[in-house]
Amino acid sequence: MVSSIANSLGFGSGLDVKQLVTDLSNASREPKIARLTELTQANQTRISALAQARSDLDGFANSLGQMVSDGTLRSTPTVSDESVLSATSRAGLSADSFAATVVVNQLARAQSNYSAVVADRTAAIGAGTMTLTVGGTPRTITIDGTNNSLDGLASAINASGAGVTASIIADEGGHRLIVKGPTGEVGAFTLTADAGADPGLSAFATGGGMTVGQTAANAEFTIDGVAFSRSSNIIDDVVPGMSLTLKKAAPGQAVDIGASRPLAMIKQTVGDFVSVFNQLKKSLTAAANLPGATMSLREVERELSSLVNKVLSSHGTINKLSDIGISTTKEGTLTVDNAKLDAVLASDAGAVEALFNPRRDATHTEATDPGIAFALDAIRDKAVGVNGAIDRATKSLDAKKENLADQLEKVEERETAYRKRLEKQYGSLEAKLAAFKATQTYLEQQIKLWQNQGND
Repeated sequence: MVSSIANSLGFGSGLDVKQLVTDLSNASREPKIARLTELTQANQTRISALAQARSDLDGFANSLGQMVSDGTLRSTPTVSDESVLSATSRAGLSADSFAATVVVNQLARAQSNYSAVVADRTAAIGAGTMTLTVGGTPRTITIDGTNNSLDGLASAINASGAGVTASIIADEGGHRLIVKGPTGEVGAFTLTADAGADPGLSAFATGGGMTVGQTAANAEFTIDGVAFSRSSNIIDDVVPGMSLTLKKAAPGQAVDIGASRPLAMIKQTVGDFVSVFNQLKKSLTAAANLPGATMSLREVERELSSLVNKVLSSHGTINKLSDIGISTTKEGTLTVDNAKLDAVLASDAGAVEALFNPRRDATHTEATDPGIAFALDAIRDKAVGVNGAIDRATKSLDAKKENLADQLEKVEERETAYRKRLEKQYGSLEAKLAAFKATQTYLEQQIKLWQNQGND
């Protein structure tokens, strides 16, 4: 009977309290941790998909913008004699209509003056003030005990902010001061010793003290017989879309300049645009198809899809991507009709170029001729800007990530506390079982003693 009671209570059954606590705590903890882990992984998948979509959008916009800014898609100048001048293109150059003849009669040059040889560049040259005048604006040059030397005078001139530079060169027997102004007639300057200055400063005046190295002069040139004069040898404001750099004077020598259009590059760019767009579309769709915050990316998808029919230039008939053979498939990707593209390039290559490399002048602005790069930048900037689709999704996913991490931490705290309670409860049970075990042993001994006494 006693044996039966002990077995039914588990006395002597070898109950593993430690394992029991582990099993019970795991049974409580693991489903909760598994659920939070699943949610965290799903959220991380959305974060990764969103990051990929944003990276693709940034890469697409940046690469296209770079091609436009560095002139890859731009008509390029041609020059018949680059020893006389060179040319680079800027937005606005039209290869269809531009051709001109340039004659460079004179280069722009800067005035320069140099002093006599000074034996010691650190020796005193005289104290007082000098007046440096450039373009009618005078500046005072002060020589005193802190800078009374050839070095000090050069430093004072350079610090005057007049745009004139002073340098010291070694020459036989010592050093010379060289003062040079900016190029062009407007850069002509005078340096005079003021009344009361030590006589030594007169040696560094332009009116007799220093020798003229060269006088200031403007660049003089003609374009198709029209005379121009500029203070610099870099001419940006005469030929639309072209910057000229005059290299040498060649009076009477005609240099032909023109422009050629990179048709092969433009056609390749159209194909590349379609391919990269489709890759971007794929990554956006993958992210948007995930439930939750990333579904807001459908807004970006819709705006990108609208690019095909968006007016990108002020051309009368060829001003949209759809006009050059780009269309949208039923899956939302782009495709290009190369036959139509070739036909448009043959009939009006300039209009195609303007979609990717829009002209910029008084009548062609970002409002009238945004071009595909500007339009794409606008979509990207809106998406990643404050409260844009990508910005909203990013903030939402980041907040959920933090919330899940907090939940996980709290679950771990609660489950740790639960395990400690189990350990306490079952530790007490184990102590009671030990006491019962001792009582059982005592009773069994007494019963045996009673039984032995009864047999006597």
